[in-house]
Amino acid sequence: MKVVDGSSFPDVPGGWDAVEDDAFPCDPGWVPPDAVDLICDADAMVAVFAAERYRRIAAYRREALADAAGRGRGLIDVAERAIRLELAAALRVTEHAAGMLIAEAQALETRYPAALAALGAARVTERHVHVLVELLDPLAATERDAVFPRALVLAEAEPVGTFRRRVRALIDQVRVESLPERHERALDERRVFVEPADDGMAWLNAYLPAVEAHAIHGRLTAIAKAVTAADGDERTLEQARADVFGDLLIDGTCTAHPDAARGIRATVVVTVPALALLDAPTDALNSGVAVVDGVGPIPIDRARELCGGGDGWMRILTHPDTGAVVSVGRERYRPPPALQQLARWRAARCMAPGCGMPADRCDLDHTLAWEHGGHTALTNLAPLCRGHHTVKHHGGWQVRQLSEGTSSGSLEWISPYGRRYVVAPERTLPVFTR
Repeated sequence: MKVVDGSSFPDVPGGWDAVEDDAFPCDPGWVPPDAVDLICDADAMVAVFAAERYRRIAAYRREALADAAGRGRGLIDVAERAIRLELAAALRVTEHAAGMLIAEAQALETRYPAALAALGAARVTERHVHVLVELLDPLAATERDAVFPRALVLAEAEPVGTFRRRVRALIDQVRVESLPERHERALDERRVFVEPADDGMAWLNAYLPAVEAHAIHGRLTAIAKAVTAADGDERTLEQARADVFGDLLIDGTCTAHPDAARGIRATVVVTVPALALLDAPTDALNSGVAVVDGVGPIPIDRARELCGGGDGWMRILTHPDTGAVVSVGRERYRPPPALQQLARWRAARCMAPGCGMPADRCDLDHTLAWEHGGHTALTNLAPLCRGHHTVKHHGGWQVRQLSEGTSSGSLEWISPYGRRYVVAPERTLPVFTR
């Protein structure tokens, strides 16, 4: 048996005395850590040392700037560049990477000390900290102060992808400049450009409104799926999507594609508070937020335009009353189209822990399998991407849908090691007037 004195690790909060043995004879009820426990312990240590690195970088910058000022070197930008170069050389990283570390260290020390403390206590990961600084730093001080406390709570509870989406939603709620104003300004920057790549390839990039971007991607995906369903087509979905993209833009048609791939149009789901669609809404009625699946909030005027458009838009109007059909029991295995749309709309994304795959690209899974007595009902349906759908059925996980109170519609995942993860849908069940 070997005892390790925790005092030799002063940077770890509290320190500890660790006994390296297979069991603690003094505690017969002690359960040794499993493989995932050991990984989580290592990840916590990474967070602790990342916090210490940020603290030391901030201290180094302060000392170097003070030394430069003491020597009469008044050019702050030159001193900052020298600091960045020194750190990059010492860590063997690029100056850009060193500059990012310095900027994050300064932000955490001066603007987000509570986040730095949470990282040092391993309550958040370094990736959460990156996202926090990236999203909050561009805000005005008053906006940042309003968002940060709630963002930190989310950082300690949510996976990184979910955390990023929810912080963005918080930011949209507090921004002084309205979404329509920001959108109009951003529209002036729309463009298409090419970036060279290796091996005779290139990236074709388009900066355009998010609604149109997702509609284009959705149409490409639908056509690509139809094309690859043909016998003998061995292309991956990604390859087929790229080929369809070229066919449509270069030739303007898809005449070489099978009949099933023709006539496919873009489909986007837009959710709008019903009263906001009035021709002349008051400020109170206009305060609702319009959301496009996979995109996020859009200006209410743009939402009205979409809701008055063609058949490609699924329009869900929310109102605090009752009246949605949410189950067909065991009368049929395949959910009717309206129930499929409702289940996907509620979840918005794959309902596996941390997954961000849009619901319209997922399988609609019976949480309790049909062959085991499961009903075709909203309380037993959830979108899962193909990979997580396979893991659910063959990976040793147990999954059940929760139906009580605020957890309604959430999925509880129980891992093979017994850990429990609850994934909540993006939206609560919508209700309609009769």
